[in-house]
Amino acid sequence: MKLQRREFIKLSCATVGAMTLGSGAMAQIFPDGFPNPFRAPKGKWFDRDVTTVYSYCENCFWKCGIKAFVEGGKVRKIDGYAENPKSRGMLCPRGQGAIAQTYDPDRLKRPLIRVEGSERGDGHYREASWDEALDYIADKMLAIKAEHGSESVAFFAHGSGDNWFAEHLPGAWGSPNAAKPSVSLCTAPRETASQYTFGRGIAGHEQIDWDETDYIVLIGHHIGEDTHNTQLQQFAQALTRGAELVVVDPRFSTAASKAKDWLPIKPGTDTALLLAWIHVLIEEDLYDAAYVEAYTLGFDELTAHVAEFTPEWAEAITEIPADTIRRIAREMAAHAPRAVIPVNRHAVWYGESDTHRMRSLYLVNVLLGNYGVEGGYYLCDAPIVEKFPHPELPLTPSAGGCGGGATDVVADSPFRDSVDRGRFFGSATAVQEMIEPMITGEPYPIKGLICFGVNLFHAVPMVERTKEALGHLDLYVAIDVMPMEHVMWADVILPEATYLERHDDLSLIAHKTPFITARFPAIEPMYDTKPGWWIARELGIKLGLAEYFPWEDMEEYLDRRLSSIGSSLEAMREQGTIVRRGRPYLKDWEALNRNPFGTPSGKIEIYSERFAEAGLDGLPVYLPQPDGPAEHYRLLYGRSPVHTFSRTHNNPVLMDMHGENEVWLNAREADRLDLRQHEYVWLENQDGVREGPVRVLVTERIRPDCVYMVHGFGHKAPRMRVANGRGASDTHLQTHYDLDPVSGGAGTNNNFVRLLKGAPNPNHPPIAQVANEKRSPA
Repeated sequence: MKLQRREFIKLSCATVGAMTLGSGAMAQIFPDGFPNPFRAPKGKWFDRDVTTVYSYCENCFWKCGIKAFVEGGKVRKIDGYAENPKSRGMLCPRGQGAIAQTYDPDRLKRPLIRVEGSERGDGHYREASWDEALDYIADKMLAIKAEHGSESVAFFAHGSGDNWFAEHLPGAWGSPNAAKPSVSLCTAPRETASQYTFGRGIAGHEQIDWDETDYIVLIGHHIGEDTHNTQLQQFAQALTRGAELVVVDPRFSTAASKAKDWLPIKPGTDTALLLAWIHVLIEEDLYDAAYVEAYTLGFDELTAHVAEFTPEWAEAITEIPADTIRRIAREMAAHAPRAVIPVNRHAVWYGESDTHRMRSLYLVNVLLGNYGVEGGYYLCDAPIVEKFPHPELPLTPSAGGCGGGATDVVADSPFRDSVDRGRFFGSATAVQEMIEPMITGEPYPIKGLICFGVNLFHAVPMVERTKEALGHLDLYVAIDVMPMEHVMWADVILPEATYLERHDDLSLIAHKTPFITARFPAIEPMYDTKPGWWIARELGIKLGLAEYFPWEDMEEYLDRRLSSIGSSLEAMREQGTIVRRGRPYLKDWEALNRNPFGTPSGKIEIYSERFAEAGLDGLPVYLPQPDGPAEHYRLLYGRSPVHTFSRTHNNPVLMDMHGENEVWLNAREADRLDLRQHEYVWLENQDGVREGPVRVLVTERIRPDCVYMVHGFGHKAPRMRVANGRGASDTHLQTHYDLDPVSGGAGTNNNFVRLLKGAPNPNHPPIAQVANEKRSPA
């Protein structure tokens, strides 16, 4: 069934009003004189000589395949293309608006070194050549290694280049302290729970068989607001052909507006609901007995474990009626195996309970018999492409990633364990657990930090602690496109080229039909910027690690990798994507006499012996969450369909659609507090930290015990003239987190705020006006 663009737009933009800007607004944002890729000086650009360049998008990390249309040396337009399984010919607003980042005059343009004698955060820098900047970094790193060991340099990374800065370079250098926020601040509980239940991770694509499912239950899943392109297309298609939808969420989300049932659950009680559903499926003999017999271990233990978790027990905890709990369980069973509870991408909510919640979610799906079956979870693996030959890295960091794949600590390693080892059970490193050792020096000091594409002050909770930690470092290097606030704390700032200006490594996507996508530069890097791979290689060479970077350029590197599958760089330049045949269902594996489950037993492990042996619960349990202080509301946060984390808020095209966030407040609570619609307030958390001003959205669409904000706003970065000062930062209010002792995830939903009157109206100028004021020569 073909998805109509109208349906896609409705879902992706329900909260911001419109998907694309009209010609009038576009003309305002890109007037004459602004380095405008959308407006050619004479006639229509598409009537002249246009070159088409294949790439994959990075305005979020879904990595949709795109075509960039280049005319007159400028990128004029970006589109998806049908042959790519991610974009399928369509792009979300972020993808369409990505050109504005490349031509943003606020972007970082050349290497900078902090002026000697100035303080971190003062923003005093001098320009430097790439040679000087890299020599400075290399000298500092070697000095740290000589005094403290190579492990005392940490690496944080996010984005397409994170393999260079969280895996390859730290592996060559010899530091296990490499971490990605996409793990411990996002996916850690779902990946750990999946690995220990199924023996395989959840792919970054979230492998739900949307095309075949008939009944969908979303638990805190903000599809339609996070706007993962393919997922949104397939979700809209499923609803169009009649799939039923149930949404469990304290907030009436965009997805909830499409549902037949909205269950406004009390925050933090999702595991109790899931355990009650397991109880009903077993007690009423509604589970798939043949599937459980064939593919699982531990069902008897589960049966005894959930005997007391009745719907009445769950009602008292979740505030969802017991009859509703029973009815939804029965409806799921009636549609099984084409009924599914999809996994969340952002699964780090409350800390200690998160892996229990994810294990419970998986076990409901297992009882429905849908894992590896049409209409449930399909099975997928990334395409295999050989690496470029080089000597074995001295160390393999355990940074993990959105699609799992964390590695265990290597036995008999000559290097010390990462500084977070022993704080939790999982093997992937946790970025937030590497901050404290920068301050305390325990278990050993971290004295240097290379930060690639991670907005430290908008991603990692306890911002003031992070600032204190940076003050203890001998070296802090920020590699980024934009002058984010944390960037201006660095000793050295290295400007990365935007994704439209560079090659990157191949994107190997685990999918129902696994595929390989290549990125080609549409234009040459502007200013004095460089690709991430080049920065990693040149720094590696200056550190004496040239043997681990034996390629001369990225074209040689990519061509050699592609030759291992009988392709070439030139072939990829003409086609963009190579699609492979997948093995999405258990029957496909069984036809080849292969077993997809990588657990020790070779089965789905309902009861985890490995957890039990480590002193953890072998079956999921419900753990109550603390209540906040009087007159405080639990702070929940989510995504905007036109923004990615905190990365896109200087983009005038996207900010014109969603230019500031709001704090959602239940209408009855607003009356009680005498707050009016769109009144500006201060938010003050349980520790007295204040943030704002932020506008109040008075609504019936949220429970009275919590408030909600869209993440990523509230930048305090004067050099980002569109983003600076608009909205409020949820991260700055996260002065507390709860560590998941299983996965290492940092749960931040146990922060609470109160709303204070008297905040001034910031009277932000229109986005178009700010964009006009940004006009300046490069």
